[in-house]
Amino acid sequence: FPEMISNPMLRHVQGTLEVVMNQNVSLSCHSESGPPPVRYTLFKGNQVIATLNRTGLTPVLFNLTINSASDVGEYKCKAEHRTPNDGKYSKSLNFRLIEPVSKPVLSSPSPQAKKGQNVTLSCFSENGSLPITYIFFREKKSMSRPMKMQKKEAAMFFLFINSSSDFGTYKCRAENSFPNNTKYSNSFNFTLAEERSSSQPLLISLGLILLLLTIGFALAIPFFIIPSCKASE
Repeated sequence: FPEMISNPMLRHVQGTLEVVMNQNVSLSCHSESGPPPVRYTLFKGNQVIATLNRTGLTPVLFNLTINSASDVGEYKCKAEHRTPNDGKYSKSLNFRLIEPVSKPVLSSPSPQAKKGQNVTLSCFSENGSLPITYIFFREKKSMSRPMKMQKKEAAMFFLFINSSSDFGTYKCRAENSFPNNTKYSNSFNFTLAEERSSSQPLLISLGLILLLLTIGFALAIPFFIIPSCKASE
């Protein structure tokens, strides 16, 4: 009896299964035992992508280009002899399309602050494949550990305004597994909130008292001062 062909092995030659748009990829398919197959077929789902004939023992290479999100999915290959019934399938291989992060936005719910106040900074990239890692900076110096976010949500940094140096320029950085793509946010500065002087309430009270006395004096003139002047005539 002829030796049965083994299940072929499907591999991505470049190693990683994370791909980017317009990337060229090469898939290797090979049956390591049994007589050499004469046909290898690459499938995406149930759709035939390509067929290559090979009589030797070396793997075949299927070259693809990731042009759209529809090119990412489940791939498998089939090795067979002259009759389709003796074919064997490989295990599935799944690519994952990664998207670069967009420029993050740095903001705060309390842009005005004063010394002795706790404030919050928020950093968020609208687009980009997860996870996304954020780092906060003040005057180009990192002030937080890397924060790896597994969900589409902002990274939060809590800060205590302790001195005038805490009113410096802040930025944040965002990056993911997309190669050579790191984005920095807009610059952000806290503005100093005006502190009311303790003497202001007293000054306001004195002003009101003087105003009331002036109004009272003006109202008293027709009743007291004018009659007394007539009596003296």
